[in-house]
Amino acid sequence: MSGRRILVTGAAGFVGSFVAARLAAMGHQVTGCDNFNDYYDPQLKLDRVAALLQPAGIACEKVDIADNAALSALFDRVQPELVVHLAAQAGVRYSLQNPSAYIQSNLVGFGNILEACRRHRIEHLLYASSSSVYGSNAKVPFSEADQVDEPVSLYAATKKANELMAYSYSHLYGFPATGLRFFTVYGPWGRPDMAYFSFTEKMVRGEKIPVFAEGKLTRDFTYIDDIVEGVVRLLFKPQPEQGGKARHAVFNIGNNQPVMVLDFVRTLERVLGVQAQLDFQPMQAGDVPATHADTSRLQEWVGYRPSTALETGLSHYRDWYRSWRA
Repeated sequence: MSGRRILVTGAAGFVGSFVAARLAAMGHQVTGCDNFNDYYDPQLKLDRVAALLQPAGIACEKVDIADNAALSALFDRVQPELVVHLAAQAGVRYSLQNPSAYIQSNLVGFGNILEACRRHRIEHLLYASSSSVYGSNAKVPFSEADQVDEPVSLYAATKKANELMAYSYSHLYGFPATGLRFFTVYGPWGRPDMAYFSFTEKMVRGEKIPVFAEGKLTRDFTYIDDIVEGVVRLLFKPQPEQGGKARHAVFNIGNNQPVMVLDFVRTLERVLGVQAQLDFQPMQAGDVPATHADTSRLQEWVGYRPSTALETGLSHYRDWYRSWRA
């Protein structure tokens, strides 16, 4: 497995930076790209590059995947054998405010990625989907075999579209593609728009934190190291030839231990040593009542199941946060 040429898109992002650094540490030739947009402070992305990518010798080029000419030129230069596609416009609520960003990045950009993979005959495309595709499904835990035809946000709709597009390309052109449905990723170097990060910022400033639906929503919080382990294992185990069938699969990557948001806040209080001031608000458009990953398919395919306890993961995040803020 050593020495493969691997392109990681979204490499200045939360998951992308950790995945790229891990692959480089394994001895692979990793190139990253990112558009460094201002959905949140680009300085955090630059800090990730400086802390995680540059020490590993990883170049992170400024390329927008929606720019087909720039993306094609990047593929021509790198000649990747494997592609880990993590670049996307993230965030459920932001999709209500700026839907065009999701159309461009998650649909046009993903189409450009598929075309580049087809032209370069890559050996495996691993791409990020999301637990958001499950929408308001009442059946839990969520299984990859569940119906996911009723997205409650445009973000979720684009991720489901990605799965369909990848399936089609895999069927038509024969290259294996694997979609990963991530469940509420958290940890050091995370995104400021995520609840654990924004809650921390407000709590240390003595501000109220918004808690929706009386804090009764549940989320399957998954620590970043667990996500990275799943990504790396799946990257090197694509779907085999299946008698003309598409070499495509989707996998949940979640902790399989959902936590009520109010209990999550109490855990964060203990870890930070700060009491939260709660501002209870109604459930927001695009939100779902619960997320809960069935990870049996992941465990069967690569022998792995995420297991980091929430308090352990939040303690690692706290240590990083204090150092970073200092």
